[in-house]
Amino acid sequence: MIFRQLFDPESSTYTYLLGDEKTRSAILVDPVRDQVERDAQILAELDLRLELTLETHVHADHIAGSGVLRQRFGTKSVMSEDAGAQCADIMVADGQRLEVGAIQIEARKTPGHTNGCVTYVVTEAGSDAPAKVFTGDALLIRGCGRTDFQQGDAETLYESVHEKIFSLPDETFIYPGHDYKGRTVSTVAEEKRHNPRLGGGKTKAEFVAIMGALKLPQPKKIAEAVPANLLCGVPQAADPLPERAWAPIERRADGVPEVTVAWTRDHLAELRVVDVREEDEFHGPLGHIPNAELIPLGTVEERVQAWDREQAIAIVCRSGGRSGRAALSMEKLGFRRVVSVRGGMLEWNQKASEPEAPVLCG
Repeated sequence: MIFRQLFDPESSTYTYLLGDEKTRSAILVDPVRDQVERDAQILAELDLRLELTLETHVHADHIAGSGVLRQRFGTKSVMSEDAGAQCADIMVADGQRLEVGAIQIEARKTPGHTNGCVTYVVTEAGSDAPAKVFTGDALLIRGCGRTDFQQGDAETLYESVHEKIFSLPDETFIYPGHDYKGRTVSTVAEEKRHNPRLGGGKTKAEFVAIMGALKLPQPKKIAEAVPANLLCGVPQAADPLPERAWAPIERRADGVPEVTVAWTRDHLAELRVVDVREEDEFHGPLGHIPNAELIPLGTVEERVQAWDREQAIAIVCRSGGRSGRAALSMEKLGFRRVVSVRGGMLEWNQKASEPEAPVLCG
């Protein structure tokens, strides 16, 4: 099994990538929206196809990346049926099992930090290796999630950890949702022995007293993160543009508004197409879209000053990077209907053999 542990320094969140070496299918546990580009890059580098994103709970300290990844890769998002987030594709029940290639996943409800906390026990078919258990905030290394907000309940959390996590074999590897001291992994045996809140034979009453004595500040992003995560982290334009009323826009993690090559091709007659490459590229091997205007990226802001801010504009480049920057620049200038063509001319040419594809110029 391919396994990578990834880290978001702002929220100290761990994201876990697991892939099946044979089928190249993969899952991500607790992706962070701000790290979607990082995750997409490592998926590409390892030649993995993302199938599922697993959320351990509705996070209060960061915005999840599951919704954006679903838009980008067609993945399915997984959450507890008790999370209260109707955006998820799969709402798992306690004990429900999922499979992605040889990756076998068992969902165990572990409420107490939030109502919708779920721990995922992951094994590999045909392997005798100890299971990996992804506990989110229910159980941390030498700690646990707080119980003073988001339906938190100390007694419930104590029962969840002892019944659903400490009941696993001692050699089971524990991978938490966060760590603030640089620790990366523990085991069931270690936490049963050394966890100062839940281990060492602590009684439920002792644990409740410990949690009641904590005086913790509210997470900095709670007002932003919880509502966003109930929508799987999909950006909900605070901007006033009714984006999908005129185009099926999907915003990347960096805010770039994108449409697909297929949609662009089907709506060419309605679009002003702007190519932001250099002149030699415009007339080079990749060609250009019929009727596209050549406006190199460095000249965009000057050239578009007098344009109608309400016209529909599709921007293209070689692969989507420069066109994305141009689209953001034009939005800042007040253009209300501007998009980047995802994948650029590389994607356009790849799709050119499809029957509906227009003939390329150049």
